[in-house]
Amino acid sequence: MARPSISAFFPAYNDSGTIASMVVLADRTLRRVCDDYEIIVVNDGSKDHTGEVLSEMAALCPALRVVTHPVNRGYGAALRTGFESSTKDLIFYTDGDAQYDPRELELLVPMMTEGVDIVNGYKISRSDPLHRIIVGKIYCWIVKLSFGIRISDVDCDFRLIRRECFSKVKLHSSSGTICVEMMKSLQDAGMRFAEAPVHHYHRAYGKSQFFNFKRLFKTFIDLGGLWWRLMVKGDVKREGRSAPIAGDNAPATQSGEKQEQKAPCG
Repeated sequence: MARPSISAFFPAYNDSGTIASMVVLADRTLRRVCDDYEIIVVNDGSKDHTGEVLSEMAALCPALRVVTHPVNRGYGAALRTGFESSTKDLIFYTDGDAQYDPRELELLVPMMTEGVDIVNGYKISRSDPLHRIIVGKIYCWIVKLSFGIRISDVDCDFRLIRRECFSKVKLHSSSGTICVEMMKSLQDAGMRFAEAPVHHYHRAYGKSQFFNFKRLFKTFIDLGGLWWRLMVKGDVKREGRSAPIAGDNAPATQSGEKQEQKAPCG
């Protein structure tokens, strides 16, 4: 079987302490599993040194392309930019905070067989404070029950997806609820799933932008609106490209050149 071409991207917000290692590990892993690849980091308006770190990394890693949001647009908007910026047959993404190990992409690639469209990771165990584990379990239980999602772990942002899937669904969310929208939309569009166990690690740098108590109320308001749109109005049945990000006046900027032959980082 021919080796796939892969776009690997990381949404990053204030991840200056981890993003360089994620790029290096992704580059080494991609060289083992494919011949044609690119690495994209979506810098979602970071206020720390993420931009400076990525500028240095782009000079060292020819495969790296940086897409910058001038202001923070939210996790969902960062994912949508990553999907829209990807050019290869398969898209792999995980977060830039190093709670997942990009080397475990090697577990997902062999599972992307002819009868599979998405390989979704699920956490072997969650390495978070107790309150986040509890909130996470409640959240996953609510969304699986409310939206009829059949995969084990909708909250595991470690996924390998055929790029062609995004020609069949629209994504609108700009917040963390995009994962629910994406999995529900792909499931209802008839996409076929496989699942792989992956490790989840303690956050060594920064703090969560999603599961904190200040955002819980807004998260559940967003979920209510998403439930109405997907479950009542049935928007998942409408095919097309991801919708433009509403309210984005300043365009994302890109740095780094796409190259046919990739040199290793460093």
